Amino acid sequence: IKISSMVDNPQAILLYDTPSRSKRVFEPLQPGKVKMYSCGPTVWNHAHIGNYRSFLFSDVLKRYLRYRGFEVEQVMNLTDVDDRIVEQVSSHEGTLEEYVETYIDGFFEDLDALKFDRADFYPRATAHVPEMVELIQRLVDKGAAYERAGSVYFSISAFPSYGEFAHLDARGLRAGVRVDSDDYDKDDVRDFVLWKAWTEADGEVAWDSPFGRGRPGWHIECSCMSMKYLGETFDIHTGGIDLVFPHHQNEIAQSEAATGKPL
Repeated sequence: IKISSMVDNPQAILLYDTPSRSKRVFEPLQPGKVKMYSCGPTVWNHAHIGNYRSFLFSDVLKRYLRYRGFEVEQVMNLTDVDDRIVEQVSSHEGTLEEYVETYIDGFFEDLDALKFDRADFYPRATAHVPEMVELIQRLVDKGAAYERAGSVYFSISAFPSYGEFAHLDARGLRAGVRVDSDDYDKDDVRDFVLWKAWTEADGEVAWDSPFGRGRPGWHIECSCMSMKYLGETFDIHTGGIDLVFPHHQNEIAQSEAATGKPL
């Protein structure tokens, strides 16, 4: 996002900017066009009212930007593989695809019932695993990630500005439940997983990769899909405030370490 700190135009659009914790004047990277990525639902269950509060914000923002004359391209991901989904699939009959389809269908039914203006794309994480593997390999090649026992981790020490987006001191960070839900070895407790090695608990939920059979970590999914549909740098990223850390901070670290460009 390209932002200006001063309001010189009374018609300027002010948006809250998480890194600066202030309202900033919004100017798209390409005049007249806005590229927006919105974190969508994790389809392990039906989306709840808190989820829709976040989705409503992005919907209203998109409508307002279009009202102001901008051409808006919105991407909202569907996280259809993560720890909770794998756990649920293992305790139910049927496949991963069959399990998540119920909640994906319910999500779209809810969007229509609430009169949301649908996004341009709703990419599913499971449909982009090959691209995720490529992105992970790119990070390994750049020295920003490393392999351990079939898993791959992002090295926090390779990204000196880690924590700045979320206003956290990286030196004092400890891996939380959603950062470190795996039990594999890693160099630093703060490092987070990009690729999870297969275990028996995963059942049939796994893909082949150069690192071994496994599945992508949560954070790499959004970095990959935002790059594919919107490019390496785009204008607006929306999501719930609970995603600022670790999810959005980790997205920034992965994406910028891979591309050398601001997300």
